Amino acid sequence: MTQRGTLYTISAPSGAGKTSLVAALLEKRADLQVSISHTTRPKRPGESDGVNYHFISKQQFQAMLDQQAFIEHAEVFDNHYGTSRQWVDDTLASGCDVILEIDWQGAAQIHQQLPDTVSIFVLPPGRDTLLERLTQRGQDGPEVIAQRIAEAQAEMSHFAAADYLIINDVFTTALEELALIISSGKLLLKKQQRQHQGLIKELLL
Repeated sequence: MTQRGTLYTISAPSGAGKTSLVAALLEKRADLQVSISHTTRPKRPGESDGVNYHFISKQQFQAMLDQQAFIEHAEVFDNHYGTSRQWVDDTLASGCDVILEIDWQGAAQIHQQLPDTVSIFVLPPGRDTLLERLTQRGQDGPEVIAQRIAEAQAEMSHFAAADYLIINDVFTTALEELALIISSGKLLLKKQQRQHQGLIKELLL
């Protein structure tokens, strides 16, 4: 019997580096997949449909919403984002762990439906670093950056709802900490007990 995977949510303010951390982790773990959200926002330079996001129209998004096709959905900066319920369930059933890069509201929605979900929050090492990272992207003007800073403060205030907290100061250290969280999830008693039930029964005879 295939061991069901674990669902992880990873939240962070824009500029904290969660996307880079997840990308680096995926290069090391074949048993881990990241959910590709559906969104109504326009593609940014260098992004590809089906790789970074499933880019769809507002009409398409609404149709999926009406069909209850999303396990969670949110509106961020006047754009809509949603996670496919069917994809998450199928991937977990196949034995793969799944990471959702998601805001705190989405993480809360998912945890309410799936209490076994493990939540992770990533914070930057300081406000100056956060501003520097957002500015270095070179994709947004001063007004948008100011809006993102304000939004980041609101997002960060919800860090305490997570199960794990990572401070992304030194990237390699933060990556190692994220990898350890994923690895430790496979050693939870309930998972080990299901996977090795034959052995445990034999040892306790």
